[in-house]
Amino acid sequence: MTDIAKPVSDKEARDKVWEMIKDIRIALMVTQDENGRLYGRPMAAHQEKFDNTLWFFTDKNSPKMQEIAKNPHVLLSYSDPSAQNYVSINGTARIVNDEVLIREYWSEHLRTWFPKGKGDPNIGLICVTPEQAEYWDSPSSTFLYAYGYAKAVLTGERPEGGENEKVNLQR
Repeated sequence: MTDIAKPVSDKEARDKVWEMIKDIRIALMVTQDENGRLYGRPMAAHQEKFDNTLWFFTDKNSPKMQEIAKNPHVLLSYSDPSAQNYVSINGTARIVNDEVLIREYWSEHLRTWFPKGKGDPNIGLICVTPEQAEYWDSPSSTFLYAYGYAKAVLTGERPEGGENEKVNLQR
């Protein structure tokens, strides 16, 4: 895997990013407070298709709401270790208070955090408009990993690690 990735912006690359994250239900969302400190927390993603927005439920009174209001730039990190797939997405977040969208994206497992259901007045949505993603799509087989380890030990060289690309998600 190389540390330097060339930016790409075609539909195929955007589709690959979506394919890599669509089944990952938890993303780590990183925001920044007024003192520049970074805070990450797990957030459940809520959508079945990618329309160049990513949606997350939150409590309107959570600190991330104030952080986003002051600095809307966020980082989302997705990982699927079993497939050796990793994606980071930076974008701009906005707070949305729309009862129609809350009902549309609601699923019953959210009741864990919102026991009053989709009518809870403390429910808010965070809409993230992705700007750029970077992904690492690595071979996941144990044999390939063992081969890579052996190559590194014997030759002092890194094995080919799969794909690493930066993708422009703005249309």
